[in-house]
Amino acid sequence: MKKEILRPNRSTPLRKNENQELTISIEKDHPINFFLINGNRFITDEINEKDLIIRPNEHYMLINKSNSSCEIKYSIDVNHHNIVYNPYKYEHTRKTKINQDNFKDTHNIPEGYIDILPKWYSIKFSYATYNLIYIKPEMGISIQFHNKRIEYWEILGGEPIVLSGHTLSYYVQKGKEFKNSVGDYHTIINPNKEAEEYVILKEKWSGDFKEKDITRVFNPNQYND
Repeated sequence: MKKEILRPNRSTPLRKNENQELTISIEKDHPINFFLINGNRFITDEINEKDLIIRPNEHYMLINKSNSSCEIKYSIDVNHHNIVYNPYKYEHTRKTKINQDNFKDTHNIPEGYIDILPKWYSIKFSYATYNLIYIKPEMGISIQFHNKRIEYWEILGGEPIVLSGHTLSYYVQKGKEFKNSVGDYHTIINPNKEAEEYVILKEKWSGDFKEKDITRVFNPNQYND
């Protein structure tokens, strides 16, 4: 495959390049209104031709933020590139919330939680001063930011891909911490393929924590995070 069509607010998969340099081009008469992942960079404005050169063995992903479809062209066939994360893999499947009782029986959930929020792709256990969030394999939350709070993330398991600000970290090890300041883009992706390989995230915050204080800039399956 050397080209694909991106509809508005849709993305390519997150792929990993092989051993050749890849050049991406966007049809010239289309306004450049894209987000781009190129390696560990998350680029949200002023994307230039140099940004669209993907070095060997780097990850890449394009998100169409415009109001019209656009043709993307590749200098080499990308069919053999490893798809690390496909945001639309489960788009047309039935969405069933995680059974919280079964989950507690099969995972070592600390006592003392005051609320549980099960979703079809994650489950959150809320404590007085922090949350524990478990994210299913091959799933991710939306790319988002907050206007009134700072979030502090600690990875407790699962080796996720983490976006914090404009920087991506791949296959993060247990104990790594991130600070998502007010206005920082952030997301977390579970690239694991095995059914029980959940990513485990410990989340703390400062400022005004309200669920409505979420601006989602990329929400591929239209679910709420």
